[in-house]
Amino acid sequence: MDVRESVIGKRLRNINRIICVASGKGGVGKSLIASTLALKLEGKGYNVGILDLDLYGPSSHIILGFNKKGFPDEDKGIIPSKINNIKFMSIIYFSDDKPAPFRGLDISNIIIELLAITQWGSLDYLIIDMPPGIGDETLDIIRLIKNCEFIVVTTPSKVAMGAVKKLLLILTELKIPILGVIENMVIKNSNLIKNQIKNMDLNYLGSIIFDTNLEESIGKPKKLLKTDMVNDLENILNNLNFNK
Repeated sequence: MDVRESVIGKRLRNINRIICVASGKGGVGKSLIASTLALKLEGKGYNVGILDLDLYGPSSHIILGFNKKGFPDEDKGIIPSKINNIKFMSIIYFSDDKPAPFRGLDISNIIIELLAITQWGSLDYLIIDMPPGIGDETLDIIRLIKNCEFIVVTTPSKVAMGAVKKLLLILTELKIPILGVIENMVIKNSNLIKNQIKNMDLNYLGSIIFDTNLEESIGKPKKLLKTDMVNDLENILNNLNFNK
């Protein structure tokens, strides 16, 4: 057993809830939802951290408007930087935001390292921006983090839902808590996704409108929080009882 794995539980022991925002498909807005979820929870007075574990396409730092300067402080581990009072950790500190063609054991090694070295301290919520798909990264996180809960993101697409359904089936089989499914980038009303989720006896958390003005708010958290997209996310949070 990798000795670092025994450290991970100690790093996470003072975190009340760990919410993994995941999808079986890339390009569904998972990172945007994870980042805005962190912003909304921090705005409600919670102590929040965000861990970007999308090793190939990390983007939470772009969404939150974070300009990396140097390396985080170290004290028996890495002390996360703060963005808008949110503790932040990402692979970008190690890859310098350059292409990182990781393979096989390298991926598991990086995930273990990030989890083992990060000193989160006390948090109400740690939001994990998960890698897309159902590969080794997702399975490693499920194995290494014992008390994680999942929010799964899809779009109103048969193709996206086909991949998302596979992830949901794996999580269900492994008895991993699923808070529910968010339908993102909705253009017109349809019950297609909602009915499929309900047929799986899972929670359909709600839909988020396709916001044509959203791109202008990327990297500008205050402006982002005023978008139609975030208004819809607020309604979903109310249904999840994330209020303080």
